[in-house]
Amino acid sequence: MIYPHQLLLLILCLVAIGYYCYGIYAALEFFSHPAQIDPDFHPPITILKPICGLDIDSYENFASFCQQDYPEYEIIFGVRDEHDPSVTVVKKIIDDFPERDIHLVVSDRTIGTNLKVSNLANAATLAKHSLLLLADSDVRVGSDYLQRVIQPMQDETVGVVTCLYRPQVQGWVAILEAIGISTEYLASILIARSLEGMNFALGPTIAIRKSVLEAIGGFGAIADYLADDFQFGYLSAQAGYKVVLSDYVIDHAIASESLLDFIHRQTRWNCCTRVSRFWGYAGLIFTHGTAISLLLLIATGGSIFGWAIATLTWSTRLIMAWVVGVRTLKDPVAKKFLWLVPLRDLISFGLWCYSFVGDTFEWRGRRLRLTKGGKLVERTNDFAKVLSS
Repeated sequence: MIYPHQLLLLILCLVAIGYYCYGIYAALEFFSHPAQIDPDFHPPITILKPICGLDIDSYENFASFCQQDYPEYEIIFGVRDEHDPSVTVVKKIIDDFPERDIHLVVSDRTIGTNLKVSNLANAATLAKHSLLLLADSDVRVGSDYLQRVIQPMQDETVGVVTCLYRPQVQGWVAILEAIGISTEYLASILIARSLEGMNFALGPTIAIRKSVLEAIGGFGAIADYLADDFQFGYLSAQAGYKVVLSDYVIDHAIASESLLDFIHRQTRWNCCTRVSRFWGYAGLIFTHGTAISLLLLIATGGSIFGWAIATLTWSTRLIMAWVVGVRTLKDPVAKKFLWLVPLRDLISFGLWCYSFVGDTFEWRGRRLRLTKGGKLVERTNDFAKVLSS
């Protein structure tokens, strides 16, 4: 006899297995059709890089953007404080690459709560070209990056291009975070693209036309949102432009220094998703097969049936993790630490549950509240440096 609560858990497990299978399909389908490169399409590009503090290998990250096999582009760094340690690195980059058109904009002008967006807006005042590429400071790219990422812009209806990324890590906490990104989060991106198409963007790289940015209200329309990357894509899609996911995969440094740091960051983003799209966030219960199958195993008293469902669920989950993280993204962290996926899944389930409680959190010593729709409200009188990275 199966009890109602056991039946519910069984249904959730079966749906999760179906989700994992679709994730495998979505990843293989996406990477089986590489984009065609037109060597004659290379419109001039302005790269905007907001910076605050130093990341892992900041110099090497910045230098990779100066080594592009691309005929005409400029790089504009935006920072709020002239004494920021990243300024010294940028000045060295300017000296080491005199053949490149590189500028540094130092300005504390604030247009909203998200100071990263203010940095972008300040840097954009010097932009000479009609195509903008917003790139985080903690990413590293190959010399073919610009040529490949910009290809979808040949279609005039494309307004935004964005990229997947491979985490680069230092330390065991960063490894735990990276496993979740490669095998869970990016899998969900590929599934969403396959089912609904792209109507959002990913922060490490966003290419956008100036005309599209103006059509959605400029940087000011996004400056109060925590998930600015999501809004760049979402507002552009709402305005009738296509958002394209490039098949180029960049390297993205993760430097979680402590478990508490990791938990705080994951909680912020979970809360942001919850207040922005509550039912979508609640629906993630159908993706937590690892934890749900463990609950089913406990609920059935460790029965053979419970073990069979748990084995099937965990096996399918690990196959999806391998296909997405190892085979398609070629993530060395996922390859080496694939065995950590079940532990990372259980942590993700706990953080998912925790994020249903409250909408206020601490970040860099300040109290912030997320309002409906994902906007940030400062809970202290000190407004100066919230979200500076």
